[in-house]
Amino acid sequence: MNKLIIFGKGSVAQIAKNYFNDDSDFDVVAFTLDSDYIESETYEGLPMVSFQRVQEVFPPDQYQMFIALSYTQMNKLRQNKYNEAKKKGYILASYISSKCTYLSKHECGDNCFIFEDNTIQPYVEIGNNVILWSGNHIGHHSIIKDHNFVSSHVVISGHCTIESNCFLGVNATLGHNVKVARGTLLGAGVVLSKDTEENGVYVAPRPIKLDKSSKDIKL
Repeated sequence: MNKLIIFGKGSVAQIAKNYFNDDSDFDVVAFTLDSDYIESETYEGLPMVSFQRVQEVFPPDQYQMFIALSYTQMNKLRQNKYNEAKKKGYILASYISSKCTYLSKHECGDNCFIFEDNTIQPYVEIGNNVILWSGNHIGHHSIIKDHNFVSSHVVISGHCTIESNCFLGVNATLGHNVKVARGTLLGAGVVLSKDTEENGVYVAPRPIKLDKSSKDIKL
């Protein structure tokens, strides 16, 4: 078993611990966090150590690390900690669910987390520090670059490119050959058929409440 340190505290870190322990060759042995945010010497029954001195307790030649942060600041917080961990000399582990359909011959980068029920079609390229939550379709020849977060049930059609530091909301849909520019935020349910602008925010139309009761509608 490869010994793993997880950076983070909260739902993403808890989930990462479960998936790595239950469905990988990694054994999570400790957590780490910036010292200002540490409230206890243990977390999830494991040691919690200061990130400032983690390499003294768990040296990078014996342990790997995973940065378990979400999409805060358009993934830039996770990106910063990713870079800091690399500077400390850590190899950053990736997780691919055994229930993911991964058909591309291109391996994903480091510090990636790919949940169950993702379909990764042939010729797809996935960069570093990418999170693919459950149930996404990543179409053939598409490219997902570094530091991205794709939430659940997103459809990315063939030959699309996702530049860095993007967030794709639940049920977003990208048509064929669409380019998502750096820093793009796609809200839930967005249907995208054209390229986006850098740092653009795109949302779906709001639901319309009809002037009637559901009791009056026959289904």
